[in-house]
Amino acid sequence: MSKKKILVTPKSFSKARDKAYELLKDIDAEIMENNTGRTYTEEEMENLCKDVDGVIVGIDPMNERVLRSARHLKAISKYGAGLDNIDLNTAQEMGIKVDRAVATNATSVAELAVGFMFTMSRYIVPSAICVKQGGWDRSIGRELTDKTVGIVGLGAIGREVARMTQGLGMKILAYDPYFNDKRTIEKYDISMVDLEELFKKSDFITLHSPLTDETENMINKETLSMMKHTAYLINTSRGGLINEEDLYNALVVGTIAGAAQDVFSKEPAGNHKLLSLDNFILTPHIGAFTKEATERMVVQSTKNLINMLE
Repeated sequence: MSKKKILVTPKSFSKARDKAYELLKDIDAEIMENNTGRTYTEEEMENLCKDVDGVIVGIDPMNERVLRSARHLKAISKYGAGLDNIDLNTAQEMGIKVDRAVATNATSVAELAVGFMFTMSRYIVPSAICVKQGGWDRSIGRELTDKTVGIVGLGAIGREVARMTQGLGMKILAYDPYFNDKRTIEKYDISMVDLEELFKKSDFITLHSPLTDETENMINKETLSMMKHTAYLINTSRGGLINEEDLYNALVVGTIAGAAQDVFSKEPAGNHKLLSLDNFILTPHIGAFTKEATERMVVQSTKNLINMLE
């Protein structure tokens, strides 16, 4: 019996590969890891997937073109929760199983989202830069306690944000048309509202929705104009949720106070004009990049792949 060929694309997989290899030894697998230090391109994925049995995939493209070229592919295990880079319809048509490492990075991403709230409301980044440049200017900040947070999407990460912000004494609004767990809503004292009410009443809006045709560019000129001038926008989910041109204009004219993102429409972001603004923060997709989350994602995505292949 020939060895199963496994492609592993996430760059951080190596941080806990020993745990994965211990699990994979039972299925006699030949493993190809991504050692490029970057996300694979569509062309690279097409070539790499041609004769593999299984893929543990990060944000690399698994679109129709890639899947059609993967003649032996039986299973795709998502290293994380979002499936927007995988063509699920083509996978189903071809009989390729798909699973994801649900909730493994929820705490890490939620902590970053809440960290952005502190960072922006207390002007931590510009204050630290000011001091390093020899200054001692102080900007008056605002407390999070008694402020209103609007959570868009109550998946595992959104629920973690609710748990954390409740502990900070914040009022919680949420929008998720697919969520109806009354116990969670009561536990965290969440007020379920429509998007317009969430935009109008929130002091902080944090996005935790998948990128779909329905949610693409959900933050745009119209929705930004509904927000308070003192409100902050946070996105640790997917770059495509925000129309970046509209966000730039809103930040320049003061439609909202500021924005912080861990994701961007095109990564790396290069010299995008948003980066020139003092009231905009961008981090390099580090939400799930913690030791704890990485180990959980490595183990769970590997177990999911093994289960699908068996």
